[in-house]
Amino acid sequence: MTGLGSTPLADGSGDVPPVVVKLGGARAVDPAGAVGDVAHLVANGRDVVVVHGGSTAVDDLLDRLGIEPEYVETPSGVTGRFTDAETMEAFTMAMAGQVNTDLVTALKNAGVDAVGLSGVDGGLLAGPRKSAVRVVEDGKKKIKRGDHSGTPREVNADLLSTLLAGGYTPVVSPPMFGTESESEGTPVNTDADRAAAAVAGALGAELVVLTDVSGVYADPDDPDTLIESVTTDEEYDALTDAAEGFMTRKVMAATEALESGATAVTVADANVRDPIVAALDGAGTRIERSAVTDRTDDDTVADAEVDG
Repeated sequence: MTGLGSTPLADGSGDVPPVVVKLGGARAVDPAGAVGDVAHLVANGRDVVVVHGGSTAVDDLLDRLGIEPEYVETPSGVTGRFTDAETMEAFTMAMAGQVNTDLVTALKNAGVDAVGLSGVDGGLLAGPRKSAVRVVEDGKKKIKRGDHSGTPREVNADLLSTLLAGGYTPVVSPPMFGTESESEGTPVNTDADRAAAAVAGALGAELVVLTDVSGVYADPDDPDTLIESVTTDEEYDALTDAAEGFMTRKVMAATEALESGATAVTVADANVRDPIVAALDGAGTRIERSAVTDRTDDDTVADAEVDG
């Protein structure tokens, strides 16, 4: 197992790093194109790890169970799901059960030897459980207790490298292993963007974050203002200033990935033709390591406190 600041492990693919694909779980994201691209890349000898979200599936299951989801805002302005014990059960069923199994099945049908894993399996993703989080309610900062969330601090890169060396394509899903003591832990919710960032950093991979827009826009209301390339401190500052709403979390994840060893991060549209190949060829917003490696901790995006 490696921490997020460790030296990237050799991936067995020569000078070509593996690709970590984060596939969004929102209803507006169609996974079909990504599935075809993973099959294409694997058939051509590229190592691929898929990390997926599943917010829509979680919300749908909560609705069927008659559980009202609760969303909270953090002091840094990020909105995320508050995961109490009851919601955590539904989260595990939807993410590690339905969404992961459906995606593995689609990849198998495309000819990929896919293996589904939750972050708990083999301690793949691990970090301290947050049982209390800072939130903003009615303009006031408060501490909300009873949460089941966490941010990955360790990645079992050996497990992923072993699977990749054996010709398998790992498909990784939250939850992660939330440590509560030196010897015990529990499954907890973690943000899939940040999980993908942790995996990409540990493997020294190129991270492609697929979502339902073309990338990060300088003006979030104008799709003609796509930020195509981020290579310097100044361009990074413009990127973070432009990121709003759900894109704030993706930029945060991109920063974490690059600081921990990823070679580059691209945020791109999942719904275009050949979305992963297009992103690797320059579509979307591409963020290079040079944009973040010389920055201090004070320059980076604030922690989200809540892991959606």
